Amino acid sequence: MGPHPAVAAIRLAVRRVLHDVLTDPTTPDEPLVLVACSGGADSMALASALAFETRKLPVRAGGITVDHGLQDGSDTRATEVAGRMTALGLTPVEAVTVTVGREGGPEAAARDARYAALDAAAERHGAAAILLGHTRDDQAETVLLGLARGSGIRSLSGMAAVSGAAGRYRRPFLQLDRQTIRKACIAQELAVWDDPHNSDPAYTRSRLRHEGLPALEKALGKGVVEALARTAQLSRDDADALDTWAADAETAVRDEAGALECAKLFGLPPAVRRRVLRRAVIAEGAPAGSLFARHIEEVDRLITGWRGQGAINLPGRVEARRQGGRLVIRQG
Repeated sequence: MGPHPAVAAIRLAVRRVLHDVLTDPTTPDEPLVLVACSGGADSMALASALAFETRKLPVRAGGITVDHGLQDGSDTRATEVAGRMTALGLTPVEAVTVTVGREGGPEAAARDARYAALDAAAERHGAAAILLGHTRDDQAETVLLGLARGSGIRSLSGMAAVSGAAGRYRRPFLQLDRQTIRKACIAQELAVWDDPHNSDPAYTRSRLRHEGLPALEKALGKGVVEALARTAQLSRDDADALDTWAADAETAVRDEAGALECAKLFGLPPAVRRRVLRRAVIAEGAPAGSLFARHIEEVDRLITGWRGQGAINLPGRVEARRQGGRLVIRQG
């Protein structure tokens, strides 16, 4: 008798990712793959599947859990999660404590601290990849959040299956729903921890998960989550194509000294022009995570709605101004 269907599904998803890692020509012999594990159902299921699949492959499997220090007893919980990963056969296993700042709000600050810790762990251990337990439901929530922010098609593309420096981050579960993951945990009798922040209405994603998406499903019927996840993939394909176009166009709209020429920028399709502007602003030091559509729209008006307006102030102390038919972007 084979494994429970949910268990088989998560193992297959992880097996496919491990195959991709092993067939990458840049991957070293017997690579180390880490799982980022909070102790929740999604990441515990991922840790279990990774431990199972690597028994049959030339891959070393380890785990990292990050203690954000935002709840009483979080250090004890991180130690427990590390112990569970060790019991699954993962090694090395590490519990890392981070300090969460305030920039961008609590959710963004915690995410930034977490990814910084994961990047550092990957470098420290020489990991070829880090697996993340984001599900199709998480993808749907991300798409809706992007839609609410009005940040354009890139924000609607959600999370990529492969992201980060050199494709470090892999998300095997993006095609699996949260219910399947829960069933896999129950079938394997995995101990899981439900983060109270996930049900705290103080957090935007929590409200979306427990109020927003259920309301959409009630109004529109089942299948909303799957449709939103499909929208993410379609949007990503479109955004990737436009980004490539913008990268190619950027050289053509600069003069011999490398300055952006307003007349040439004006001739580009709006979607391409705004991407060129965004790339230029980020290159001068504006943090990508703090740069929103409204910022780029203001800069774009220096090209399309020039009325002698002054400099546009942007995140990261970057300013953009029109001067002598050129768009000058620099850090102030």
